[in-house]
Amino acid sequence: MLELVKLSPRKLEVGMFVAGLDRAWSETPFKAPGFTVQTQFDINQLSGLCEFVFVDKHKSLTLELDADGPESGPSKATKRAIPLPRPRLEKSQYLEGRELTPYKDQTDWAKEYPQAKESVERLYESVKRMFRSMDSGDRLDLLSVKQSVDPVIDSVARNPDTCIWLARQKQSDQYTHQHSVACAIWSVVIGRQLGLPKTDLRSLAIGGLLFDIGKLRVSDELLTSPRRLSGAELELVRQHVYFGAELAREKSNVNEDITAMILQHHERYDGSGYPDGLRDDEIHVFARIAGIVDCYDALTTHRSYAPAIAPSEAIKQLHEVKDLDFQAEIIEEFTQAVGMYPAGTLVELSSGQVAVVVSNYRARRLRPRVILLLDEHKRPLASLRWLDLSRATHDERDKPLNIVTSLAPGSHGIDLATIDF
Repeated sequence: MLELVKLSPRKLEVGMFVAGLDRAWSETPFKAPGFTVQTQFDINQLSGLCEFVFVDKHKSLTLELDADGPESGPSKATKRAIPLPRPRLEKSQYLEGRELTPYKDQTDWAKEYPQAKESVERLYESVKRMFRSMDSGDRLDLLSVKQSVDPVIDSVARNPDTCIWLARQKQSDQYTHQHSVACAIWSVVIGRQLGLPKTDLRSLAIGGLLFDIGKLRVSDELLTSPRRLSGAELELVRQHVYFGAELAREKSNVNEDITAMILQHHERYDGSGYPDGLRDDEIHVFARIAGIVDCYDALTTHRSYAPAIAPSEAIKQLHEVKDLDFQAEIIEEFTQAVGMYPAGTLVELSSGQVAVVVSNYRARRLRPRVILLLDEHKRPLASLRWLDLSRATHDERDKPLNIVTSLAPGSHGIDLATIDF
């Protein structure tokens, strides 16, 4: 029988089983549906992330609690229900009224890369200027933003892998700017997968750039703090969605789709999100997309309070919260768009060599094109070596050659930002 006790993370002890959080599992480095506290480090991490947690008394190895205490009691605890099976929705149902047309790759990776690189670099510089300008109280130059995102949209439409690669090349000291650019790219990638027209792709891109703009009004100390935030501090951080909507309205004339992405990207499909506890189709479909890309990019990026995880692990975690945090169909479309090994993913091969994924074949996602970086002893290779796993099925010893695992960003000291062509 399930019996949950609500606790402050500071009252946790090693051996307790944490079965629920006051936020989505996907916003933390911990995996659903729960885990046993192993170390004080686990407690410190939870204290920095959560105001309260739910502990399962029957699964805990140690639990000395008064169930009638002010912070506990199974009768008072609320847990997230497992979503009931439901009929699968077609794109035309949750994108009603939008014209959908499938996209096809028009260029290969090598041909697209120079254009994509120039476009993404220009967008990154534009975002830095935009944040500085709005932080100074200036009006958002929406025309300039549109001009900056359009080349990226065109590149993703021709071949998304090049921009996906560039979205993975991140610098830890520029998280806010990198996150905004990456979320714009991921949003357009999902939009392309769904077959949305360019006007909608532009809204997705601008919304991806702007949905965290409200953090300009929140102190960096709170945004990057590894310590547990107080209730008042957590509430202030959550106010960034309102600050962002106000800034967007004051500084520019953005459309409803973009405003919804700003206001609702922390809403969750089961109603457990904020600020309004919206659920299902009460959440604007572009905000549902924004929530997924925000979560995915955060999970795969080093942050002050959590290390980056491998893209395949992030995809796995998204699937674990289908119809809890995010709409199942959109998670599946995102997975189809990027694959388990998106461009820019570090992987280890069955040969022991380490490589980085460069591009995918839409029909053979598990056998992408890669660049070998380290030999079987994890020593750097003298020069970059391209390998097409769709053709290279065996290694030099005639043994089957496959990807055995994806690696967390930065594994073996590899910095993707230093790789160029």
